[in-house]
Amino acid sequence: MTDRHTAVEGGPRVERPVTMHLMADWGMANLTRIAGWVAQDVGDRTGDGSRTAIWTGRGGADAARAVIDREVDAALMVPAAFVRMAYDGTGMFARDPHPELRALGTLPQTDRLVLAIGAEHGIASFEDWRSRRTPLRVATSQDDGVNTVGYAVQTMMTLHGIARDELERWGGKYLENERPFPLQAMFRDGDVDALFHEAIMTPGWRDAAEARDVVFIPMEEEPLARVERELGWPRATLPAGYLRGLTEDLTTLDFSDFAFVCREDFPDDVAHLVAWVLGETRSNLERQYAHIPPERSPVTYPLDPVKIGRTAIPLHPGAARYYDQL
Repeated sequence: MTDRHTAVEGGPRVERPVTMHLMADWGMANLTRIAGWVAQDVGDRTGDGSRTAIWTGRGGADAARAVIDREVDAALMVPAAFVRMAYDGTGMFARDPHPELRALGTLPQTDRLVLAIGAEHGIASFEDWRSRRTPLRVATSQDDGVNTVGYAVQTMMTLHGIARDELERWGGKYLENERPFPLQAMFRDGDVDALFHEAIMTPGWRDAAEARDVVFIPMEEEPLARVERELGWPRATLPAGYLRGLTEDLTTLDFSDFAFVCREDFPDDVAHLVAWVLGETRSNLERQYAHIPPERSPVTYPLDPVKIGRTAIPLHPGAARYYDQL
């Protein structure tokens, strides 16, 4: 019988047994798929007795904190740009910088943070909303110090002049859930007036836009410039026609990609092997999404190793050795 650790040919090897603890997401979503792929392809190239534990998580600030606190060896955080806050000590990590954080790579997911409002309210901009003080019921995620969607929504709402307490004074309110899918259904069915969330490629957004007339609200220049300058959050556009009712390109916040993070003392040879796996065995992940068109896939394929090596914080030196040779 052939041992699994000698069954795969090609690529670097780590001859000693390796134990890794990774943190992913709830258990059936993209981060756990990525962690499982890495666990298998690293395990196939390390010594007998190697094993990997994949801890469930929320994919937000908890991922970076678990790495910082040495609860796990590496973790995946969404969106990728937000890990810069943990490195610099800004935003969700204010006055708590962690320059010991390093990146193993960035896994691609093209996503946007989008505000959609039912067309019956006649609101086409944040200025409309501010001036009319419309008491909308808004579906989003909770701002609890972990969820990056909730934190980003409350940050952008405040910078657009509609802080939570202001909306509540108008009679509006937030309906919050950890995951986007129940919120998408609430918006589709008219149980809320607005949806402010990400996962724009998922069927729930399409279903909502098909079920009711929707206006997509562009973000304003000054808030976008401020978060880019102070927090490292990039802007992006959602192209016209991507959803029904989106008649022109929408300027909004980029919510793309998954940051794969570790500490600077993560073993150099294992970091190099992980980076090699991300770049050279990428088809093992891609085939899990091949039945979905790339522009609608929750992992944007085909994966490009050069782009995987572009990260919001410095690469681990072991990982950098792989990407530098591309």
